[in-house]
Amino acid sequence: MAEAAPATDHAALAIEHELYRRLLNLGREKELLPLLGEALALIVEVTGVSQGYLELYDDDDGDPSGAPKWGIAHGFSDSELNAVRSAISRGIISEAVAGGETVVTPSAFLDPRFKARESVQIGRIEAVLCTPIGEDPPRGVLYLQGRAKQGLFTAAEQERAEVFAHHLARLVDPLLAERRKEAISDPTAVVRATLTAPGVVGRSKALASVLKQASAYAPLDVTVVLTGESGTGKSLLARVIHDNGPRAGKPFIEVNCGALPEALLENELFGAMPGAHSTALHRIEGKVAAAERGTLFLDEIGALPMLAQAKLLQLLQSKVYFPLGGNKPINADVRIVAATNVNLKQAVADKTFREDLFYRLQVLEIRVPSVAERRDDIPELMAYFCDHSCQRHSFARIELSRAAVRAAQAAEWPGNIRQLENALESAVVRCVSEHRPTLERADLFPTGADPQGEADTDESLQAATRRFQERLVQRVLDETNWNVAEAARRLDVARSHVYNLIRAFGLKRSDAPL
Repeated sequence: MAEAAPATDHAALAIEHELYRRLLNLGREKELLPLLGEALALIVEVTGVSQGYLELYDDDDGDPSGAPKWGIAHGFSDSELNAVRSAISRGIISEAVAGGETVVTPSAFLDPRFKARESVQIGRIEAVLCTPIGEDPPRGVLYLQGRAKQGLFTAAEQERAEVFAHHLARLVDPLLAERRKEAISDPTAVVRATLTAPGVVGRSKALASVLKQASAYAPLDVTVVLTGESGTGKSLLARVIHDNGPRAGKPFIEVNCGALPEALLENELFGAMPGAHSTALHRIEGKVAAAERGTLFLDEIGALPMLAQAKLLQLLQSKVYFPLGGNKPINADVRIVAATNVNLKQAVADKTFREDLFYRLQVLEIRVPSVAERRDDIPELMAYFCDHSCQRHSFARIELSRAAVRAAQAAEWPGNIRQLENALESAVVRCVSEHRPTLERADLFPTGADPQGEADTDESLQAATRRFQERLVQRVLDETNWNVAEAARRLDVARSHVYNLIRAFGLKRSDAPL
């Protein structure tokens, strides 16, 4: 009769069975951070330690710093966690990563390999197990400390940790690969990782270029001029530059130079002393003073009157200004970000804009692209504005039909993002008023403005342009026997855009002549 297995063996088998079962369940997780959190909780439970730390790298990202991309901790206080991430047992972790082998010590505090390290001495770290995740090179490292019993981690505990790390590498590799694919398909991903840019929607190459410039210019604390058509989002980009610069957290004050009468603009910008004019009954603080230590954003600066231009030039040159009616200079510590939708060089030639101010402003320039230059962003912009409108008006969520998205991508938006946002809000209200859960093309382009329908006699320029565009594309496709590549060459647009136009306008091959 066979001798019964010891109870301790049964317990060990049960632990290993539970480990494998839960590792298999982790394979269903499709998001990286939740996977790492659940994985760390699992190994901490299985090994019976009180503290665990897991950090993961992605060498294919090309990050020269070598810093961990993700770090998850269990059982550490905030101060201990900061120490773990910055210094604690970095020698132990480095040893495991560099050697590609598990490091086990009964007392890091006494171990001659690590005891000289300040972090080990300060933390008085005892038993430690540290094993690499993945092989050649490791994807990361698992660090465990705080055994329930004193002494070295057992061979069984080490084996479980190594089995766990081996399987975890297999689980994270597909998620990392998917993340790399997303980064390739999203040119803005790299710069967004280092830039605070809430509300900036899109993933086009044109937008990525703008964000890279903003990221480079924001820390410099110099004047920046934003150029581009009206409605492209220049004020939002100005805010991004402020939020990512040395003045982040300080005031961001916006002045629309084209929206104020000339008589009030100086008062608005520089303030006024009591009695400077009929309404100045007491000292009036201007926008320059309000922006002290922060950023003053001057929108539509091309509309600034000549007298105000002279005062702005003085502010930029000497960092002082005079309020209306004042005779003592006031020091100003502000960063100027300006925006214009007019050609300032032409304005200088036309003698409506000071040449010396133009050169003083034109330190760095960012041109913000129109919607026509970033059509790939239109679906994402539509979804964002649709959801925003529903939340703003407390509507139930509305879906966007493919036809509506294709029509919007094919349409001209002379008012750019501002026009697209207003069109989406009107379409959402129209859709909800008819109790429909899906926004259709007719909601976005009502009668008289449908890109496929015949426009009314008093049709808008936009509707007429779309109608002309439809007929032109149909004619060129017919002439090229529906060779899309050749049609794209003749129309001087990308082939993908021709396909978008075909779908948006519902174009079909004309019947062959009899």
